[in-house]
Amino acid sequence: MIHLKTEEEIAIMAEGGAILRGVTDELAGKAVEGMRLKELDALAKKLMEEAGGVPAFLGYKPAWAKKAYMASICASVNDVVVHGVPNAYKLKQGDVVKLDLGLKYKGFYTDTAITVAIGTVSDEAKRLMAVTEDALTLAIDECQAGNAVGDIGFAINAYVRKHGMRVVQGLTGHGIGQRLHEDPVVYNEGKPGMGARLEPGMVIAIEPMVTTGSGLVKELADESFATKEGALAAHFEHTVAITENGPIILTK
Repeated sequence: MIHLKTEEEIAIMAEGGAILRGVTDELAGKAVEGMRLKELDALAKKLMEEAGGVPAFLGYKPAWAKKAYMASICASVNDVVVHGVPNAYKLKQGDVVKLDLGLKYKGFYTDTAITVAIGTVSDEAKRLMAVTEDALTLAIDECQAGNAVGDIGFAINAYVRKHGMRVVQGLTGHGIGQRLHEDPVVYNEGKPGMGARLEPGMVIAIEPMVTTGSGLVKELADESFATKEGALAAHFEHTVAITENGPIILTK
């Protein structure tokens, strides 16, 4: 069931989204060669709590997981696409790290992700990151009342394939609000006009995940997902509200 939000609820989510964006920007600046992933995690928790929020991922157990997640952020390096657990790994020159953050603030969730290049990265990595971020921008452009979820997925997949890359299979965006994951599922591929209709009051997390490989993934022992053949992956995400006057990015 899709839960439509009031203007007041969207305003609260925008407050939380602004906090989350500030935390994300702070982490992006700290994600440099030699930084340990667990240090980024600790910083994120500290900043979220100081701002009056709660890390959304800490202790969260989605239906598909075997155990609750025990970190405040997801930090996924190189071929790991999402749900990477921040550990003692030290970032090194040439790494591509996906930072995925969620915040609970005044009873509502927001969710965002960025991909950060560590030092000098390959031309392939630069192109992958640019294509993924541009795909997110094009997807948000489709967030007009009366369009369908399929229009979002079609925009992402068509752009990604045009550039010789693939969306990651089986991993999606989602509705969001008083729960971290709500209806509808927001696929990164689809057919125009198909799927749930976008209505004013809907809030969705759009998150293209793109790889230079086949798009197939494998689940690792820590329940993170990596590309099957070890190809690089990138991930960008925004929480977006659908309004009568067009989309509002709540995490920008």
